[in-house]
Amino acid sequence: MANQSSKYRQIEDYIKNEIEKNNLKVGDQIMTEEQLCKQFNFSRMTVNKAIGHLVELGYIERIPGKGSFVTAPHLAKSIYTHSSFSEDMRSIGMTPGSKLISYEVIQASKLPDIMEKLHLSENDFIHYFVRLRTGNSIPIAISYTYVSAKIVPAIDISSLDISFYEYLKSIGIKSSSLTWEIKAITPSRQQKELLKIDDVALLKVCHITHCSIENEEIPFEYIETCYNSDLYSYRLQTAR
Repeated sequence: MANQSSKYRQIEDYIKNEIEKNNLKVGDQIMTEEQLCKQFNFSRMTVNKAIGHLVELGYIERIPGKGSFVTAPHLAKSIYTHSSFSEDMRSIGMTPGSKLISYEVIQASKLPDIMEKLHLSENDFIHYFVRLRTGNSIPIAISYTYVSAKIVPAIDISSLDISFYEYLKSIGIKSSSLTWEIKAITPSRQQKELLKIDDVALLKVCHITHCSIENEEIPFEYIETCYNSDLYSYRLQTAR
């Protein structure tokens, strides 16, 4: 017999699929709790838990005396699109946000894997910062960023609470290419707390950013971004 957790996920998945298929659009009212109870033959408590979680994720909002309505679309991003997180959020009508969790400068020798990815020597330094990324104040992702201090000697910390890519552009650094990979992971306790999730898998996207200096492609940034897979996904479309 299915437990309560798997039951409320069935209701969540049904409503999210209806939204993603455009059967439910922003502003549409979803089925009432009573209707969902009858359709799934689940208890009112299970239905209420599913609706409450969808509210936390930003899919719907409850309006007292009226019902629950669709509020925010899920972002399905093409792997061929090299847009920033802020640009992605604006593309679906959400206001991007960023909260700096930690920042430090580390000698490259202490991070041998990153040192190799960014083509640094042991005596070079790396900016390392962790940020919580949001859309309409909803936690969507956590990014772990490593930046070569050879290319970016200093960083205005205030820029990390807005858009780091805008800051890079302002100091004349533009990304010219990306090398990346995607995989699914189980969230850590800290990630669950920051993203306000329970049993949701994270989509971990890793990429190395290059810039062009004197016609040479130089890696200067490595990022691991862990997305709430309920709110963010990548799609691949191939020619037939």
